Order: sequence, then structure tokens, then C-alpha cells
Amino acid sequence: MFDIDFYMRIYDLKQGLMHKEIIDRDYAWQKLEEFRSQKPVLYNIETTNACNMRCEMCPRTTMMTRPVETLDMETYKRIVEQIGPFSDRDWEEWQGFVEKNYGISRNDMSENHFFLHIIPRVLVLHGYGDPLLDKDMPQRIEMLTEGDIPSYFSCNPANIDIDKTVKMFEMGLDYIKYSIESTSDEVHKKVRGQASNFTESYNKILKLLELKKDNDYKTTIIITMLNLNRPHQEEEYQKLTEAFDGLDVYIYLKSQDQIWYDDTKHQTKSIHWIEFCQFPWSSMSIKSNGEAAMCVEDYNNEIILGDAKRESLVDIWNGKKYKKLREDQFNLTPGIKCTEQCDMTLLGELLK
Repeated sequence: MFDIDFYMRIYDLKQGLMHKEIIDRDYAWQKLEEFRSQKPVLYNIETTNACNMRCEMCPRTTMMTRPVETLDMETYKRIVEQIGPFSDRDWEEWQGFVEKNYGISRNDMSENHFFLHIIPRVLVLHGYGDPLLDKDMPQRIEMLTEGDIPSYFSCNPANIDIDKTVKMFEMGLDYIKYSIESTSDEVHKKVRGQASNFTESYNKILKLLELKKDNDYKTTIIITMLNLNRPHQEEEYQKLTEAFDGLDVYIYLKSQDQIWYDDTKHQTKSIHWIEFCQFPWSSMSIKSNGEAAMCVEDYNNEIILGDAKRESLVDIWNGKKYKKLREDQFNLTPGIKCTEQCDMTLLGELLK
């Protein structure tokens, strides 16, 4: 989730800045704080940072040094009890806003549709780990369903356990995304590591689609390929779409995130990466040890803003550490992860 009200209220200011209008820094800061909700919106909970893949495009593979942990259920329950869904009226207003200002229909299927019509509504249950390795995931989903909070996570289909996945479907999982980089097992292992594959993964997904149809499960199955600008990338994606042609899946080609990691400057058409970063004002991220980190991209929890095991989300969101993060990001403070290791434009870069 992210704060859809903030996104709507900041839109005119954002468009002005992105079109190089000269806007006073003090005025911009005033509006950010005026539009920011005092009640936090939770973007994601990294329930575990355990992963058995060795993805070449992920800093977890070579750079993550924090311990591998899984969030305990007591802390998870405490967090979930502090959040809630958007109202139907708020969500309808948001979808109308997206259609009017971004030209993306609520019935579309694309990278930008996914970011603007799905991500704002769901609680993301992944970070730097594979949620399929979290044995408590069905219970976590059930807890969200009971609170009317839509659920979603991305994972590697090589880790699919059919019975456990069906249980998640039964518990009300709204969206599950399977990342597939090739229809070739050899290429898949090169990109994602030896634990990954296409053939077995594909057959498992076909079985899940069959069970979904037979039992009328409402979970949307999403298939995505990362656009790594590899040789024959377009051919690979074409083969992937052909493999799922006519099947009940949502499929799209996703722009690579964390481009800084492989030091390339890929072009993107993703609204998420084109617009300036709004995370410090729009949403929170909770990691597998219960810490509130600056955003989902902070793989080593370098900027810690609070501890959800001991503090309320409201106190963290409105606390001194979060205020400092916002100021540091706004002022482009040197030496922090925001200014050193992020592909997103920072708001301070657009201000005179």
C-alpha cells in the first residue's frame, strides 16, 4: 500500500517540479508535510529475508550481511492490528484519478497498471527473501483477509509447494506473482541460480491454474519477466507470453529495479521510476526483524527509523528519526543510501 491521498494531493506540485517549474524549497517542504498523513500507510512487511536463489541482479546475493530472520507471528499480528484497508469511496476516487491523470484504465494489464491499480491497494508481503520459504504465510494471509486488507507477494515459482499454495488461496490471497526470466532452464539458472528453473515451475503453475479454476479461487496469478536488456530479451518475453497464452494469468514485462547494482543506465517507462521518490512521505516498510527501514530497497537495514516490536507505527512514522530521513532526503545529504544507492530521482534534485 501507499498513501493514495498523499499521491493525489501532491500531484500538481509533482508535475510542476518534473516539468522544471521553479518552485520555492520552503513552499515544497511545507506542502509535503501538509499533505503527509499523520497515520502511517504500510507499504510492505518483509516476513522473511530467507532465500535460496542467487539472482545476478539482486544485491542480496553478494551484499546483504544482515542475519537471515523470519518475523515472529506476535509482532506480525501487532503490526496488522494497526493498519486497515482503504474505503470503497477512497479507492474509487483513486482509480478515477489514475484514469484521468495517467490515462491508465482500471481494466488494463501492464507494468504501470500494476503499480497504480494494484500496489496501492495491497499489503506487500515480501522484501529480500522468498515468501514461499515462510512456513507461516497461510496464517499471515488469513489474518489480512479477516481485516479486509488485500494481500500480495512476489516469489520464485521453483519454490512452489502445491498444497501450501492452495492453502494460501483458501485463506484469501489476492495476488501472487511468479518471476520467470526465461523459458529455458539453462538461462533461468544463469540469471536466478541453480535452484531455479522453468520447466518444473511452469508445470506447477499450470497445476495451480487448474485447481484455481476447479475450486473458483479468487487469487490472481501474475507472471512477470524482468527487463534486464539481455540479448534476445524480446524473444524471451514473446516465448513466455506464448507459453501462457489463453491461460488465466496477468502477465507483463517489468522494468529492472536497482540498476545502480549492475552500473547500467537502462531506460524505463515505469511511472514508479520516472517520478521522484515519495516513500518518506507516503509509506512505511517493516523488515524481517521488526525494524522500520527507510524503504523496501534498504537490503541491509542501513537507515533504521524504529522497531515495530516495541513502538507503535504511529510513533515511528511521526518520530524524530523519520523527520530526519525526510530532511536528509529532501536536502540531498551526502553519504546516505538515498543519495548514494538509489535509481529514483530525489525531490531535492528538482528544486532550485
